[in-house]
Amino acid sequence: MVSVLSDWLLQQTELSTVRAPCTSASVSRSACFRAVYGLIMKRNVNKLEVEEAIDDLLAEIRQIRDVEWAPLSAFSGRVLAEDVVAPFPVPHFPKSAMDGYAVRAEDVAAASPEHPVRLRVIGEVLAGDSLQALQTGQNGTAVRIMTGAAVPEGYDAVVRQEDTDYDEEEVEIYQSIPLYRNYCKVGEDIEKGSVVLPAGTKLGRVEAGVLASLGIASVPVLRKLRVKILSTGSELCEPERSEAPPVGRIYSSIPYTLRCSLEEAGFTAEHTLCPDDPDEIATQLGDALETADVIITTGGVSVGKKDLLPEVLERIGAKKIFSGVNIQPGTPTIGSVKDGKPVLSLSGNPYAAIVNFDLYFREIAAKLTGCSTFRPIKEDAVLQDDYPKENRLRRMVRARTVNGKVYLPAKSHASSVLSNLLDCNSYLDVPPATSLKAGDVVRIIRTD
Repeated sequence: MVSVLSDWLLQQTELSTVRAPCTSASVSRSACFRAVYGLIMKRNVNKLEVEEAIDDLLAEIRQIRDVEWAPLSAFSGRVLAEDVVAPFPVPHFPKSAMDGYAVRAEDVAAASPEHPVRLRVIGEVLAGDSLQALQTGQNGTAVRIMTGAAVPEGYDAVVRQEDTDYDEEEVEIYQSIPLYRNYCKVGEDIEKGSVVLPAGTKLGRVEAGVLASLGIASVPVLRKLRVKILSTGSELCEPERSEAPPVGRIYSSIPYTLRCSLEEAGFTAEHTLCPDDPDEIATQLGDALETADVIITTGGVSVGKKDLLPEVLERIGAKKIFSGVNIQPGTPTIGSVKDGKPVLSLSGNPYAAIVNFDLYFREIAAKLTGCSTFRPIKEDAVLQDDYPKENRLRRMVRARTVNGKVYLPAKSHASSVLSNLLDCNSYLDVPPATSLKAGDVVRIIRTD
């Protein structure tokens, strides 16, 4: 066993100063094992932090520029490609914010319940009515008006009807009001020529309403980000029926988890299962690079006999940006670039794949689209449960955060366990060699 391990450890180091002595017949295999193992453990401590790895990878990729037009009825989740400038003010006419009477504020300055002011009613305006038939407002007059109706020229405030006697010919006003009370000015909502939505905005219901108020029926958006997921492992099979697969095989869950995240974000996603065969993996990667903007692989990144991704990535000419990061789970994550396209290689363990997808891919998506909304949200919260374990590396722990309080509902923190994420909505970011107690202020990461 020691011989096998030491052979593998020798393959992991490129330092000739260590390799040469270990190939000498005078050095025992166990001594060699201890020497190289110690070196690799020291190297692990010196691996990149996640943030450094992300920065290095993002420096190698560029924002997509392909633009298409999307109608308001079908643009939810898309990313705006250009600034939207208001072609006119909203509202573009002064309008009433209340049902009541349009008046001149100076005419009712002395009004009170004990000393009401009487004004002659010269007309009525409903929402949608033209003002052509109405004369300009004069002293001592009022116009009956409804919410949303245009305020006739000459009037500068609206008295709500509850502060009047509702009369249609000569109304009594029981309340004084200041200038422009219940009066929506031109451009109060949106000023003409202002940038209403900047490029890079993720479009949703509020954006749709704002654009509709400006009469804009469609907008230029970036084409949808195309992502290809390649899950490697001869043990994987597609879920087909509600019964256990043959012994030694498992249903592939990771690609469906990632596809849901991608499609919820407004991207297109496809996935393929690939056996542990370097030729087949290389072929599938080549095909994915033809059509996808981002390639995500799962499995094959660790140190097992069938962990083939490092070899295959080198074989297809991908530029390795980082390999191995100071974090658990997901230490062996690999970031590469091929033909300007990011290749993110994740662990084959479900939780490890998901958490590192959230950490890395969301930053990649933000860079490619110019939309910061995709980035994970990092904030402080107060821990409600103890986390006594001290980990050698920084660790992302399943958590649930509600109103600034973070709970740890999961009993198992194994990276192969998926089901206990059902009660979680965030990650607790635990520094290395740190135990935590209830009441501690901690850093959490959310992706909602």
